[in-house]
Amino acid sequence: MLGLAPNPSFGSYDRSVAAVDAVHELSAFSATSLPLPAVESFDLNHLYDNNDSSKKIDIHMDKGTTTLAFRYKGGVVVCADSRATGGQFIGSQTVRKIIPINKHLLGTMAGGAADCTYWERVLSERCRIYELRNRERISVAAASKLLANILYNYKGMGLSLGVMICGWDDRKGPAVFYVDSEGHRMPGHLFSVGSGSTYAYGILDSGYRYDMSDDEAYDLGRRAIYHATHRDSYSGGIVRVYTIKEDGWHIITEEDSKDLHYKYADEKKK
Repeated sequence: MLGLAPNPSFGSYDRSVAAVDAVHELSAFSATSLPLPAVESFDLNHLYDNNDSSKKIDIHMDKGTTTLAFRYKGGVVVCADSRATGGQFIGSQTVRKIIPINKHLLGTMAGGAADCTYWERVLSERCRIYELRNRERISVAAASKLLANILYNYKGMGLSLGVMICGWDDRKGPAVFYVDSEGHRMPGHLFSVGSGSTYAYGILDSGYRYDMSDDEAYDLGRRAIYHATHRDSYSGGIVRVYTIKEDGWHIITEEDSKDLHYKYADEKKK
């Protein structure tokens, strides 16, 4: 499983991005939307009664991860580790937590691995349908709103997602939105989500500038994820760095956190 911090903080807000009329953009989309599974079929509320021990659902899903994304003058940087955990057990060291939605949109993975993967694949399908019907790419704002609307319908039914929808569109340029399984949706310049996000924020808050060069931005994201993997036992594996430009997303580097540890240690000695 991949994790959310108990009380994630959410970077600086960008009200100009929030002004995008995503609802209007999606209004013409409903006619071509494929139906989601009926909410009633997943309703487990009749099984739950906090006052009745025989009907008390007591599941503790220990998860861990570190993901981040931020805007700067050159576009968007998206970074993540690759460790999947279930409590004390490390299930995988090679999970791809940055999920392509289309050529200009990326989603991150924090929470339940299956939930994030499935619902971002559903979002990818809906974005493609929108593109075919309207003959234009869906905006980042509308894509994030679409995912938030979907997840809101399943609020309280056990989903676990805390994702970032990042991309570049022709209307507003680069944009980053935070979306979670409660249906919350928030635009911003900088977000980090996961059990290691507090460590990543320590690096981001000290080094982030909007006018960074490309190399500075990539290095900042890489260092933030590395420091999170060093301090957070639920994060680790490969540090992946992606960027999103006007022509789409690109993979910058994929380096093992162990190699980065020795690289940065050598830099301190100089």
